[in-house]
Amino acid sequence: MAGGSGDKLWPWSRDNKPKQFTSIGPRRETMLRLAYERCLDLVPAENILVTTLEEYKDHVKKLIPELPENNLLLEPVGRHTAPCTVYSAYTVIKRDPQAVMIMMPADNIIRRDENTRETTEKAMIYAAEHDVLLAMGVIPTRPEPSYGYIQVTGGKEARDAGLPAPVKTFTEKPDIHIAEAFLKSGEFFWNSGIFVWKASIILEECVKYMPSITSLFEGWEAAIGTPAESAFLHKVYADCPKLSIDYGVMENTSRAWIYPITFKWMDLDNWEELYESTVTNNTGDDALDTEGNICNSESKLIKDCKDNIALTSNRKKMMAVRGLENFIVVDTDDVLLICPRDMNAYNEITSFTGLPDFEKFR
Repeated sequence: MAGGSGDKLWPWSRDNKPKQFTSIGPRRETMLRLAYERCLDLVPAENILVTTLEEYKDHVKKLIPELPENNLLLEPVGRHTAPCTVYSAYTVIKRDPQAVMIMMPADNIIRRDENTRETTEKAMIYAAEHDVLLAMGVIPTRPEPSYGYIQVTGGKEARDAGLPAPVKTFTEKPDIHIAEAFLKSGEFFWNSGIFVWKASIILEECVKYMPSITSLFEGWEAAIGTPAESAFLHKVYADCPKLSIDYGVMENTSRAWIYPITFKWMDLDNWEELYESTVTNNTGDDALDTEGNICNSESKLIKDCKDNIALTSNRKKMMAVRGLENFIVVDTDDVLLICPRDMNAYNEITSFTGLPDFEKFR
């Protein structure tokens, strides 16, 4: 899934080129390309589908030139993950009625290693053998209000067992106090946003719990995978509600199960998560210095600074910074952002980009 906006990483991530199509932060690879290559460890290339918006088609084709045209699923407009799931599932089931699907966001930071491959393969096998909807869950390490939480049936004992288990509750982005209570209880996972299920089973539950969406896809058999697909989708999405698959199905179905994962995972949604990801996954490529400063320039002069993010879209440009602590400095072709590394301060300054004078820079 590669249709998100990434507006909390402005100005690196922009309306016309969101984060999944950029080499975010100090990394040289784009998030979409990294996600595609992880999928190659699991399935043949011909079984990898990319869903995105029509306006991002050229970005995907540039980053994954080997992707077959009919494996690029283009939504006319963004309507969150529920319509995307229905569209993808109908596409998959038309090709293989017995298929198991992995729904994987392109903006996750996941290490490509044997543990990731083996864990995901086992989840696919479990979904093939059981008529359940697997949400892949991460054991929390901190009270994080920007993540979704999944409570497992059976409490802390069930969570710590490391085995698939029925879901008790879903909670989307609680406040910090509730997140602290979730962490203390030991009964919750972070919701990774990665789902594994049979195409047939997710469609059964979508029809049951989201008829307002599935009814719009009436006649899909004659349209999807044919020259009529684009016109069909434009008609569907014109009336399609904006809804997540979590709200639409997973919070209602009795088939929701958690599948625990132990591989390194992070949802890269804002500057703090980028900072933590870079510090946690330090690759030793000189992007992170001993004072906690992150800088992607090939020529940098960082003095009397601590715990800053300093990025430039032109890695050949020298970056010279002195006397800053906990700041974000982002230099692109048309925007220079200098802001405290504080989400309230960041949100305040970026809110002004909605004004007419600044809209072109969004």
